[in-house]
Amino acid sequence: MRLSKTQRIAALTLSASVLILFFVFRPSPLLVDSGVVSRGALLVTLDAEGVTRVNDRFVVAAPVTGRLMRVALKEGDRVKKGEVLATLLPPELDARQSEEASARSESARAALNEALARASRTELSLAEAERRARRYGNLHGEGAISSESFEVAENEAGALRKEAEAARSAVTSARYNFKALQTLVDPRSSRRAVTVLAPVEGRVLRIHEKSERTVAAGSPLIDIGDPASIEVVIDLLSSDAVKVSPGNRVVILDWGGERALQGRVKTIESSAFTKVSALGIEEKRINVIAVLDNFEPLLGDNFRVQSKIMLHEAPNLLQVPVSSLFRGKNGWNLFVIEGGRAVQKQVTIGLRGNYQAELLSGATVGQTVIVHPTNELENGMRVKIRE
Repeated sequence: MRLSKTQRIAALTLSASVLILFFVFRPSPLLVDSGVVSRGALLVTLDAEGVTRVNDRFVVAAPVTGRLMRVALKEGDRVKKGEVLATLLPPELDARQSEEASARSESARAALNEALARASRTELSLAEAERRARRYGNLHGEGAISSESFEVAENEAGALRKEAEAARSAVTSARYNFKALQTLVDPRSSRRAVTVLAPVEGRVLRIHEKSERTVAAGSPLIDIGDPASIEVVIDLLSSDAVKVSPGNRVVILDWGGERALQGRVKTIESSAFTKVSALGIEEKRINVIAVLDNFEPLLGDNFRVQSKIMLHEAPNLLQVPVSSLFRGKNGWNLFVIEGGRAVQKQVTIGLRGNYQAELLSGATVGQTVIVHPTNELENGMRVKIRE
């Protein structure tokens, strides 16, 4: 049936009205934030707070109960091995105290013997390790063993050299302690002033007792150490600490200087401790010890720092912002913007850093993805990138 002119005009008017109403009442595009699938370096890090401390710190304590003379040293002063740190004037001993002093002297003698035995055992182990390292060096030069075996032998010898140094320092400390306690047993020197000597060369880190007063035996007097041997104690959750290995690179930030400091994980302590978080939750935590690659003179003892432990470092990976990922029915998903609409895609991810994650499949380089997707966002919905 042929429509009249009036009917055609009415039909066109109705169609135009429907189109106008459709565009007027059609929902406006949802404003979203966007990111891009790209290639680049990916760092998987553990970020945590740490505290510096001097390695091989020596706490010099009062060997006897007595009156401490005023300490002339100041914090930061350099002292030599055997230098007088403090002077104590012991009181006269009664029968009970004399017997106690004798027993403590014998205990110090036993501690010295133990330190000597440990040092002797360490020296023997060091000599054997050095012979093995030399033998492996010759074999490596002849091509009889691998470089890895030679490096392991050298590392073992180096570690035992450090242990031997520590053992010798322990013997020195035990010998001075025994000598100081022996003076109490000798009646000729029971009232003679007792001098407290520096067990090693270093700097005065802390003076526990500065003014003249009576102190008990064993009271800490002065802390001595080498500020150049700084290590960083990093406090981690036990579930995070198991991901860390000795040798992992560490970046030290927010320590007060302008540049970041580089270091390596030295060791992970084997025993965890309980710590209550700011939210009142009990957490099991472990200390990870890191050492700096280069000495930083501005960094001192007991400084607060921020650290980044590098778990994985990949130079060129396909990656996507972590904030674009969400869990779906069958794994990880994200929204890709195609033709002004959000298209949901299932993806597979690998390494995951703080801000970027490795993308194994599901999207390609250059695609625009939606970050921080809201609950109202659905597959096929019109979207507009927020400026």
